[in-house]
Amino acid sequence: YTTYRITVTKEEATYFFSVTNESFFSILRMSSSGVLKRSTWIPKPQQMWKRLDSVLPHDTCGLYNKCGAYGLCDTNTSPNCVCIHGFQPRHKEAWDLHDWTGGKTPLNCSRDGFEKLRTMKLPDITKSIVDRSIGLEECHGKCIGNCNCTAYANTDMQNGGSGCVIWVEEILDLRKN
Repeated sequence: YTTYRITVTKEEATYFFSVTNESFFSILRMSSSGVLKRSTWIPKPQQMWKRLDSVLPHDTCGLYNKCGAYGLCDTNTSPNCVCIHGFQPRHKEAWDLHDWTGGKTPLNCSRDGFEKLRTMKLPDITKSIVDRSIGLEECHGKCIGNCNCTAYANTDMQNGGSGCVIWVEEILDLRKN
């Protein structure tokens, strides 16, 4: 009774659905936790709203910032959230109860370094600086010279690794691919 399509581009992700049977109605809702849910009105004989499974995200790591600051979400581990190596939860009791929103211990600019993480989805880039004209070595140098820098990476890892992105606040929404 419905068809749907999910399209992802560099600029956006869209979810489109259409009802093919005119006696059915559907409502799409996004919960406060960022889960997209669809409910459908089932006509006679039931005459009821039926909530379908969540549409998006497809897995628990798809929820935005599920593991909090400096947390890493991995669908292949249990629990799904772990701290990045060298970090610890700020509130261990909450962490043990699977409340990962409290963040991790903060960085120390004069003592801490960087760890290479592979096969990762890049974190939220809201608080980042992008320079497509420099390579990874110069990117590393810029990051080391800036006490606000929390991470750095190539902007184009699939096509030769050129460009630089530097995160200047807490790392959010980190996921193992």
